[in-house]
Amino acid sequence: MKKVITYGTFDLLHWGHIKLLERAKELGDYLVVAISTDEFNQMKHKEAYHSFEHRKLILEAIRYVDEVIPESDWEQKIQDVQDHDIDIFVMGDDWKGEFDFLKDYCEVVYLPRTNGISTSKIKDDLS
Repeated sequence: MKKVITYGTFDLLHWGHIKLLERAKELGDYLVVAISTDEFNQMKHKEAYHSFEHRKLILEAIRYVDEVIPESDWEQKIQDVQDHDIDIFVMGDDWKGEFDFLKDYCEVVYLPRTNGISTSKIKDDLS
């Protein structure tokens, strides 16, 4: 079984998120999604509309997602890859190069962002 992992806040879920999850799942058999905890978002000075528990509930209902785990800090990625026997680490290409250190542990794939949609755009449009 080929296992894939991706990370994010996944707040204000939109079709760009769904396309990312779909493409990540296509790379393997089992998709783990690590979502930022409320405490980690505070450390990053990032405010989420939905709580960790609500974001987790939403993601668990998506057919591409097999497992949701908490992301509590920047440093846990190597441990997550090892603990969950991950074969492929996936992120959007706006992070290109940032996670290349994981290549010692798994394949690293940067997927193109979905054009025309982002959480930032949604927030800007609503302001």
